[in-house]
Amino acid sequence: MTDTTGAFQGRQSWLWLAALAAGASYMVAVVQGLDGGMDGPAIWAWKGAGVGLLALWAAVNARSRDGWWMAAVLACGALGDVLIDAVGLTAGALAFAAGHALAIILYRRHRRVSLTPSQKALAMLLPPASAAIAALLVTGTADTMGVTLYAAIVGLMAAAAWVSRFTRYLTGLGAVLFVVSDLIIFARLGGRMDPQLASLLIWPLYFAGQAMIARGVVRGLAE
Repeated sequence: MTDTTGAFQGRQSWLWLAALAAGASYMVAVVQGLDGGMDGPAIWAWKGAGVGLLALWAAVNARSRDGWWMAAVLACGALGDVLIDAVGLTAGALAFAAGHALAIILYRRHRRVSLTPSQKALAMLLPPASAAIAALLVTGTADTMGVTLYAAIVGLMAAAAWVSRFTRYLTGLGAVLFVVSDLIIFARLGGRMDPQLASLLIWPLYFAGQAMIARGVVRGLAE
């Protein structure tokens, strides 16, 4: 193996490609309405397969504690994908929140030494802005407090990713896409966005974000 990142070369490359294929194929299910028209273990497994394979890819590339830590972050995401449909939104959110907490710890262990004022400003803005926007989107629903708390956590995760040493064009931007996908979920929950449009946007933003985070961290840990 000549590429230390293991992203597209070596025996792990098929896991990366399989993860992308699984994530992209689930989008076909979304477009066809299968994710709403079907229910049961098969569609749940299909949904969880993309990020689950990203977790496996991160695990086989792990060369340190932090590599395994990243695999655990992604595994929590895959679990959340499944639990949201199999159990409910709260169960899925708890799995995602656990993953965000692990990610925050990881990113803080790899904090960037030098930051520009604009980078600091965005990191400081992300948590309160995420929470405030989410609260506005679900105002009048019974889920306002829980949604606001979760949005603050995912905003903290994105802020920590943004100021980490991992490349912002992958990990930082991927974390921001994760926040955007969640805000669209809340917009749909609060009746602020057409459900069909929201469904078409949520999965590609979310999965692209997860893939970018995984690629950025795994590559960064290999350097």
